[in-house]
Amino acid sequence: MEPPTETPTTLGEQLLLLSLDDETGTAKESEKVALAISAASLVELALAGRIDVTDDKVTVVDATPLGDPALDTALADIEGRDKPGRAKDWITRLKTDAMAGANRGLIEKGLVREEKKKVLGLFPVRRYPEADGSVEAAVRQRLDAVVLRGATPDERTASLVALLHGAKLHRLAFPDADARKVKAAMGSVAHGQWSATAVRHAVKAAEDALTAIVALTVTTTVIAGG
Repeated sequence: MEPPTETPTTLGEQLLLLSLDDETGTAKESEKVALAISAASLVELALAGRIDVTDDKVTVVDATPLGDPALDTALADIEGRDKPGRAKDWITRLKTDAMAGANRGLIEKGLVREEKKKVLGLFPVRRYPEADGSVEAAVRQRLDAVVLRGATPDERTASLVALLHGAKLHRLAFPDADARKVKAAMGSVAHGQWSATAVRHAVKAAEDALTAIVALTVTTTVIAGG
């Protein structure tokens, strides 16, 4: 008997699934995850042959829509700029729409359900408990095989590893594994020769930008709290 067909998901949706508590629907590492999901938009566009990243500058090489509302909005936004922008700037700019698109995608695909509540009876909050755990389980199995057991990654799994590594979300994917070993293994996968040159350039630019933004965010938070 063949295994059931897995519901197709974007890299951003996979990142969001990994971050959500299955029972409560509360997001972990929300700021880092939002940045990673935004960076995933660039990687998706590169995988689809829609953009190129050279010297950290993002340019559109094919403006044909993909049929995914969030990705098509990002593509049109990049195409509409007079001058190529840096990956770091696009990650910051696309973050809100990318996060909303990932939320919407998971709901429409029946993987999470949306719950609206009020904290203290006043402040509205949204939670996204798990409705179908099959996709997250499959994603975690692929990550385990590649990172913990040394399996050769496909392009999308390797891209997901690079995004997690760049955003310092190692514990999100491997909460119970040895952190030092996981970071080393994820770094090896992220920097391996696993994809076409154009995609590798885009993934590296996204990873580097994520690392820089996350480091700045952490530093700013520490200073503000100090």
